[in-house]
Amino acid sequence: MPSTGIVKYHVKLKFEVDGLVEKADIIGAIFGQTEGLLGPEMNLNELQKVSKVGRIEVNVETKSNSARGDALIPMSTDISTAALIAAAIESIDKVGPFQAKFQLVGIDDIRAIKKKIIVDRAKKIVQEWATKTISEGEEMLKDVYDASKPGKLTAYGKAQLACGTGVFESEWIILVEGRADVINLLRAGYDNAIAIEGAKIDETVVKLTEGKKVIAFLDGDRAGDLILKELQGVVKIDKVLRAPTGREVEECTPLEISEILKDAYTESQPVPVQQAPPQTERRHQRRDRGDRYREREEYRPAPQEQTPSPAPTTNDAPEIVAAIKESYPQINETLEAVILDGTMKQLLKVPVSEVIKRLDSAEGAKMLVIDGIVTQRLVDAADKAGIEYIVGHRTAEVKKPANLAVRTFSDVGIVS
Repeated sequence: MPSTGIVKYHVKLKFEVDGLVEKADIIGAIFGQTEGLLGPEMNLNELQKVSKVGRIEVNVETKSNSARGDALIPMSTDISTAALIAAAIESIDKVGPFQAKFQLVGIDDIRAIKKKIIVDRAKKIVQEWATKTISEGEEMLKDVYDASKPGKLTAYGKAQLACGTGVFESEWIILVEGRADVINLLRAGYDNAIAIEGAKIDETVVKLTEGKKVIAFLDGDRAGDLILKELQGVVKIDKVLRAPTGREVEECTPLEISEILKDAYTESQPVPVQQAPPQTERRHQRRDRGDRYREREEYRPAPQEQTPSPAPTTNDAPEIVAAIKESYPQINETLEAVILDGTMKQLLKVPVSEVIKRLDSAEGAKMLVIDGIVTQRLVDAADKAGIEYIVGHRTAEVKKPANLAVRTFSDVGIVS
C-alpha cells in the first residue's frame, strides 16, 4: 500500500479509455488535466511537495483496442480537499488522443480502518490471554465450588455407591444417605463422604470404614432415625450429626454444612478439599487462644486457652467490629468482597474472583471482608497491598505476617 506522511484518506477511482494506453499515460492525464483547474494551491504537484498527496498507484489492463483499470491516491488533506481532487479527476475526458471516463469508487478513511484493526487486534489479545490465563481469584473459587464436577464425584465398590474422591485417603469418612447428599457436601468443600443409599447397609461401607473414624451425617427426619439404628448395628460410628429438624442434608446450604461439621471433632477434623491438610487444630487454636488484633500492633496469642463462645472472642477495636457487621450483609452468599480504608470507609466492592488482582489498585486499603475462604495466596497478596485485617467465613492453614490479622465471622461474633 502506498503511503506518505500520515495518510488520512485513500481516493479510489476506476477508468476506461477507448485506446491502448499505458500507466504513464494515465498518471500524466491525472496531473495534466487537473492542473490549474482548482487553483495553484490544489495542483497535485504542489500537494505532493508538501506531502499532502502520496505516490499515485495505477493498474492498467488492455484488451483489444481499449484499456481499463483503477487508480489509488493517498491523501493527507481534509475530506473536503480530497473530495474536490476526486471530482476534478472525474472531469477528465481524454487520455492522449483517446476518449476516457474516470469514476470515483470511494474514499476510504484510513484512520477508521486503522482503528478497526487496532480494536480487532486488542480483542484477539484479550481472547488469547483469557484462554491461557486463569486469575488467582478464579482458581480460589474453582477450588471451593467445582468439587461437584466430574472427577470429584465418583463411585465405590460393587454397589457403585456415590462418594467423593477423598474417601480413599481421608482419615475420616462421612456417611450420608444419598448421592445428592454427597454432591452437596462436595459443594461445601468436603470430598470424604459416601452414600449408603438405603436402609440396608452394603458390605462395601463396612469395608471402607474399617480402621477409620466415622461420622454419620443424616437427614433430620424419621427416616434418618431408622437409618441411624441400622448403621449403629454394623459400623462403629464416632460422631452422629443431623440436618436441622425436618430438613435433609441435600437441602442444606454449603455454609450450613460447614457450620454443622466445623466443631464436631476434637483432634483430626475432616478438612474441606480447598484447605491445607490436615492440621486444622490451628483453626481451633486461633479461636481457643483468642487472637488479639490491635491496630498497628503485632499478633500476640493469649497465654491461656479459652472456650469459644457466641460472643466475640477477640479484642478488636469497636470500629473494626462495627465495620465488619455493616459489611457482612452486603457480601454474605454473594461471592463478593469489600475493601475498606483505615477509616473503615468502603473503597471497592468486587467479585471474589477479582479480589487479588484488584488489591494493588486499592490505594489506602487496610481491611478486606470476603464472602469466602481466606487462603495463603490471599494473605500474601493482602500483605503486599498493605492490608492489616482480613475476615472471611473460614480460613485455610495460613502463615500470617506479624502485621496482618486474620479472622472468621464467628471469631468476631457475627455468626455462631
